[in-house]
This record gives sequence, structure tokens and C-alpha cells, in this order.
Amino acid sequence: MTFEKRECKIDYEHEATREFADGLERVRHSMNLLVSVVVPFYNEEDNVVPLLERVEAVFSGMPECDYECLFVNDGSTDATRARLEAAREKNPRVRPIHLVNNRGQSAALVAGMRRAQGDYILTLDGDLQNDPSDFPEMLALLKDYDCVCGYRANRQDNWVRKISSRIGNGARQRILNDGIRDAGCGSKGFRRECVEHIIPFNGVHRYFAVMMRNAGMTIAECPVTHHPRVHGVSKYGINNRLWRGIYDLIGVGWLRKRYVTFQVEGEL
Repeated sequence: MTFEKRECKIDYEHEATREFADGLERVRHSMNLLVSVVVPFYNEEDNVVPLLERVEAVFSGMPECDYECLFVNDGSTDATRARLEAAREKNPRVRPIHLVNNRGQSAALVAGMRRAQGDYILTLDGDLQNDPSDFPEMLALLKDYDCVCGYRANRQDNWVRKISSRIGNGARQRILNDGIRDAGCGSKGFRRECVEHIIPFNGVHRYFAVMMRNAGMTIAECPVTHHPRVHGVSKYGINNRLWRGIYDLIGVGWLRKRYVTFQVEGEL
């Protein structure tokens, strides 16, 4: 798998700056494609180390890619913060982001994505149910598409979560018709330019595909691995998954009709 590298243009003002910039250019051209992995954590202290180990194992088999991990601590009250800081000490690719208060999954994802430096951004949930082993396929699809949405082909959840998700996905499809079968799946991939089209609100992570389509971005789906939860507890139930999701459809339906995109002459 090969990827196109971006060029870095630099203005020179004097000879010292030129020498420094020449060195920076050589470093840039020697770097591989940079991938940003964004993961929200809320009271998931036991998941930090196993998830990082899985990410490290996957990228060890992809020498064409360098990576960074933006692990977002969403105001956790357990030892998540300490585990993230310890992970940074062992692996300089880990960039912990600590939110002052618990603001929810959408806020944590957007906070990480806005700070990502990679050419491509890959997201996972912090509950170990998503698997980084799907990254190579998602990156291959991102060569041809702007956004990749995973769907849990063999979902490992209880019947309550499956039923509420099925109802919510069905309602979303009928009203918004975004063409995505599993909006709640945490495994997603984006080209970096997608981030500017994400309008942050509580619950927006279920509507990333709607915003991408409104912005004229191309989307692909791919099946992804789903594991049973081992550590921690789910932050979602009937009230905050099904009913709130359906309520959000009203606002997102309005936003889709009023959403504005534009191009500036001379800019790509």
C-alpha cells in the first residue's frame, strides 16, 4: 500500500533560515504518511494500555505509515488521566488531551480531531469493542474516498442495545437518508480536510456522515470487527441512545437544509 506525500512550501528570508528550512524539508520528505488515531476515554482506566498495545501492533506491520495517538480524557474521575500520562512517557506518539469537564463522546472526538496533525484521521471508541486491526482496510479506502464509516457486521452487544440502535438507525435513514447502516459505530476514517465540516454539538458523532455528504465529501462503508465489552460500563442506554437520537433528527434535518458550503477563488 503506497500513499501520496504532501509537499511543504517555505519562504526564505535569510541564509540561516534557508539552512534550517532545508533541513526541515529533508526531514519532511523522509517521513512516512502520518495517521492520527483519535480515541475518547471516559472512566476507562483499564482500557488505555490494552488499546495502545493493539494500535502499536497494527502500525508495526505498516512501515509506510507513522502515527500519533490523540487519547482524549473526557473528564474522567478514575485513573484514566494517570494511565494516559504514563502511556505518553513510554510512547512519544501518545498525545493525551484532558477536557476540564465531562462533555460527552462528541465533544471528546471533535477536540481530538481538531488537534490531529495527520493526513488521515482514524477514530475508535475507548471501550476496546472496536479493533485497530481494521485500520489497513480503512486507510486503503481513504485513498479513494474522503470518509470511511465502519459497520459492526457481527455486533457483540446485548439485545437492548441492538434493538435501540436498529430503531435509531432506521429512523435516521428514513428522515436523513445518509446511506449509512451503522451511524453509532466508533470505527471511522477521515481525510484531514473533513474536520472543518463537522459542526460540534452533543450527539454529532452519530451524524458525521450527514455532514460529510452535505459538504460534498465521498463516503465508503466497510465491515469492522466488534468485541464484547470487558472493562468499564456502557455510557448509553435507552434514554440517551434511542430517544435522544430520534429527537436530534429534528435539529439535524433542519441543519442539513440550512448548511452552507463555499469555495474561494484560487483555493483548492
